Amino acid sequence: MNRLQTRPATGVRVETRGEVTLAAPDYARTKLLAVLERLDEPVLAARVKLTQEPNRAVAEPSRAQAVVDLNGRPVRAHVAAATMQEAIDLLQDRLNARIARVRRHHEHHRHHGTAPDAGTDGTGHGPRPQRAARSTGDRRIVRHTSYSPARQTPWEAVLELEAMDYDFHLFTDAAGGGDSVVHRDAADGGYRLATAGPRADQVPGLPASTVGAPELTVADAVERLDLSGLPFVFFTDAETGRGNVLYHRHDGHYGLITPVR
Repeated sequence: MNRLQTRPATGVRVETRGEVTLAAPDYARTKLLAVLERLDEPVLAARVKLTQEPNRAVAEPSRAQAVVDLNGRPVRAHVAAATMQEAIDLLQDRLNARIARVRRHHEHHRHHGTAPDAGTDGTGHGPRPQRAARSTGDRRIVRHTSYSPARQTPWEAVLELEAMDYDFHLFTDAAGGGDSVVHRDAADGGYRLATAGPRADQVPGLPASTVGAPELTVADAVERLDLSGLPFVFFTDAETGRGNVLYHRHDGHYGLITPVR
């Protein structure tokens, strides 16, 4: 028997938000199963979220997100498009690319102890959901996530950033114990590292800030985020002394990530 005949059937859970067409969930399942059938690893879970943005002013109102658990290792992809069918098609392509990219990163890390450069293969960027236009006075912190960041080396954090299709990833440095962030550089697509305090050592191939994250109140961080035009601000909370991330959400509001005290 070949591999496809012996592979157990994997259910794909699909959830929808907004006015998603009735045909979209089945179309998404078909597209995701086409990805799963090509994999050698056991697929423990697979889910898709389809979101139809009601704001007609948004250029790409259809968003699709997939998370696949490959033998205990989650891989995520997130896209946006003008129509839901186009978004699902792009999701299939991006998920295939993310899985291939994560495999390359893990193989390189296993042999060399680092992750490869971000590269220019296009899998690190678009088509990403665009942020909805919203006036500064109308923006609010509508999501506050507090959790215990995993203790990781900076390159392990880069691997997780890639696997989860994030623009940034908050973690606890395994060596120094400080709150840290790895992120993509919009200018060249490379990786960058920042820590809540001054960093004594440098990570080969991973440019790092040597001055530490600025100490701000949340209100100050909001002001800096709006003025900078950046997708997020990493800062040391003036009250707790911990590294926090304030970021722009796709709905035009803010999200705030704080470590558990």
